[in-house]
Amino acid sequence: MSYYDWYPESRPIRTDRGLKARSQRGAFAKNWWAERWIESLEQLMDAGRLRRGRRYARQGQVLSLEERAGGVVAEVQGSRRKPYRVTINLEPLEDAGWERVIDALAERAVFAARLLSGEMPEDIEEAFSAAGVSLFPERRGELRTECSCPDPARVCKHTAAVHYILGERFDEDPFLLLRLRGRAADEVLPALRERRGDRGEPTPEPAAPSLEEELDRFWEAGPELDAIRISIKSPPVLLPVLRRLGRPNFVTEDLPRLLSPAYEVISRSALDTALAEEEEA
Repeated sequence: MSYYDWYPESRPIRTDRGLKARSQRGAFAKNWWAERWIESLEQLMDAGRLRRGRRYARQGQVLSLEERAGGVVAEVQGSRRKPYRVTINLEPLEDAGWERVIDALAERAVFAARLLSGEMPEDIEEAFSAAGVSLFPERRGELRTECSCPDPARVCKHTAAVHYILGERFDEDPFLLLRLRGRAADEVLPALRERRGDRGEPTPEPAAPSLEEELDRFWEAGPELDAIRISIKSPPVLLPVLRRLGRPNFVTEDLPRLLSPAYEVISRSALDTALAEEEEA
């Protein structure tokens, strides 16, 4: 018999200050890594708390969600006047484990390419498995949750609501998952570049021309441009720069959604300019 068989369902105090989920029906996540996070949550909870957690998330009962080292801290408006405090912590990987992961990632160029474009490779878990660790929590002790509400369950409806909102954050910023495991993008990506750069024999650099020679032909295009082929097409991941940089600490809005209209206008204008110059040539 569950908690909800003994106690009637309480009604939360409605608020318009919350982080209302973008998803109002159906699946919460768009990308596979966010879906996987929510799947891990749904394996830990009973159907009643999950249903109420989804409702809380869609009603905007989650008032705030702040990233901390190794986890997040959130406030959820429940049935009491004072919001409940929810913490979710993911056990970080040890430095030695991360070094093995980066070595495994460097074995395949597609991993670095997709991560640099702000996308999580679908088979990235293979690299973590090869390193003897996991990207997503697999053991019970790896994911620690707490809520200040009186529900004795390990994962209550308030925690579930935060998990769903966090899943949408993973959609926006896949590097958030890596940060919760202990490494930020500006640590992982340079290490990947370094590992990839160490492969093969180094190519000797030609002697640098003198300053006078450089100044004499500063404005000349040179024959090297003839070998450059330009292909104008949309990136494989929308807004890759914004997704790669992640959400700044001082911004609360969904930055890609906020700036995407401006990026679309700029991209369209640049494309029109490039095509017009090509026709003139």
